[in-house]
Amino acid sequence: MADDTLSDEVGALLRSVADEIVVPMFCRLEEHEVTEKAPGEVVTVADQRAEEMITEGLLRLRPGSVVVGEEAVAADPDLLDHVRAGDGDVWVVDPIDGTANFAAGQRPFALMVALLTDGRQAGGWILDPLAGDLAVARAGVGACLGGRPVGLADVVRPLADLRGAAMSHYLPPDARDRVTDGGRRIGELLPGQHCAGREYLDVLSGAQQFVLFWRTLPWDHLPGALLVREAGGVARRFDGGEYDPADDERGLLVAANERIWTQVHAALLDGHAG
Repeated sequence: MADDTLSDEVGALLRSVADEIVVPMFCRLEEHEVTEKAPGEVVTVADQRAEEMITEGLLRLRPGSVVVGEEAVAADPDLLDHVRAGDGDVWVVDPIDGTANFAAGQRPFALMVALLTDGRQAGGWILDPLAGDLAVARAGVGACLGGRPVGLADVVRPLADLRGAAMSHYLPPDARDRVTDGGRRIGELLPGQHCAGREYLDVLSGAQQFVLFWRTLPWDHLPGALLVREAGGVARRFDGGEYDPADDERGLLVAANERIWTQVHAALLDGHAG
């Protein structure tokens, strides 16, 4: 489990990595420092260096633990087996979430870490270094944003008053059409910021009430899903099942509370079971 001391130490580690590597390289990357690790998927020298520093720091904090980083998995996909196995302490790391933004000299981007203990989510951290926003969650204890506890209000709001994002460009055509049609009933349906970490932070802060994702890789969603749930929100698959990083399902709807999740699901995903 993550205790107060560990929570603070991981937060401090992310701030150090941001200060020493990530922010100094923002808008200063050379052409050769941005490459494709897969078609349409860019990676930068900053991602690689940040992951190395985060990995070293986490292993110092928890000797004997395992680190599953996004860039390490790109080189060795079998590392994901540690997430599925559910044994011991496993860290899941996204050194720069929103790499395409970062590489283009645009914001937002974030640094994210999650801790699994025996297969269960124990802790989650998201840092937006340019905004200065650090969110921390401990399973069963709660979530904090900027050092202050976060509690998402269980209030009823009409669809016309809701604001949220849907990454509809990743959806299959039939689901994309439903989301587009249903989005006309919602007050403001945003296209997304190409940074899952920022989307979760915006739900925690109240800047938006929901976000819909299609791709659900563990480093993109483990920290945020725990943060939202610990704050009183909901993070579930389209069929209503809880988000499980060990499965290979796609589709995730995150909302500030149960009632908003139900409203948005009915508006955007009616008839979609998964």
